[in-house]
Amino acid sequence: MGNLCGSSSKDDSPPPRPTQPTSSTPAPAPKPQPKPKPVAKSQAPGRTLGSGYASQSADDPRAAAARAAEERAAKMQSAPKGALAQKLEAQKRQTQNETLSAASEQNRGFRQADEAAQTRAWK
Repeated sequence: MGNLCGSSSKDDSPPPRPTQPTSSTPAPAPKPQPKPKPVAKSQAPGRTLGSGYASQSADDPRAAAARAAEERAAKMQSAPKGALAQKLEAQKRQTQNETLSAASEQNRGFRQADEAAQTRAWK
């Protein structure tokens, strides 16, 4: 059986492959490559990506971030506060007894309003 898509060949020798030279001259010998020079190891300390010698500081990033957070917190505490923030601060300063008494007063007010509505609707 032969190749389905190919044509039949009259001689039995296979056609030359593209990697085989078709001429009878020998291939030239490759030139020897010089050996690469060994790389000298540096004694300088390693650097992180994106940093240079001039921009390198004595502080580590964690300490710098902590210092920046403390500065932001101090700035927020000294900033003037609005009415809502003042109410929240007052609520935070209340003790548990003061909070419970305020809730009790509010519930009494609701009950009194309900009783007044019931007496008006009772007619």
